Parts: sequence; C-alpha cells; structure tokens
Amino acid sequence: MRAWGEPAERIEAAALIVTELVTNAVQHTSTRKIRCRLLRSADGVRICVWNRGRARIPSPASPGDSAGLPVAGVPAADGHADDDTLDHLAEDGRGLLLVDALAARWGTRAALAGRLVWADL
Repeated sequence: MRAWGEPAERIEAAALIVTELVTNAVQHTSTRKIRCRLLRSADGVRICVWNRGRARIPSPASPGDSAGLPVAGVPAADGHADDDTLDHLAEDGRGLLLVDALAARWGTRAALAGRLVWADL
C-alpha cells in the first residue's frame, strides 16, 4: 500500500482489518488454506479474505450497535446490559466491531467453495 501512495492512516487501518479478518478465517476454516488479497481502485482499497469455512458471520452493524454480534451470557450487576461498554460482548465479537469502525463498509459472501469477507477503506 505504501508503493501505491496510500496514507499512513489507511495503511495502519488496513493492517488491523487484515489481522481481524484473517484471525476469523483461521478460527472458522475447515482447511489450512486462507487467501488474503488487497485490491486497489479509484475509490480506495478493498481487503478480501477467503476461507473454506462456512460458519455464520454476523451482519455489518454500526460501531455503537452490537446487533448480530455474540453477547456474553452474564448481564451487568443491575441486570441490564450496558451498551456503552464492550464488556457485554463476547470476546470473539470485538474484532468485527473494530472492522466496522475502521472500514467504510464491509460484508460477507458465502458459496459452496467457502466464505469471502471483504472490507473497503
């Protein structure tokens, strides 16, 4: 991305997003094969991570919204989840919040051959 002239901020965001998406792919793949690809366009950079796993990945949600992400089973002391903290999210759902916060948009595509998760910067 440096060779493409991308700004340092975008390179750092891409590194974090790649780390999160590859970590998810490693956890959910049924084989040892994972592909990661960065595509450059006039609009920016698209990060693509593909694996053979077909586990359900939550739908994109806004950074302040935990809809669709795993939630820990223990409520707050007052019996209500506190939406202002990440404590109520299961540990494995936090990476997708990070991806959602850093990417302009992201999504998934499932097929018989596996799953593609992409993020645009």
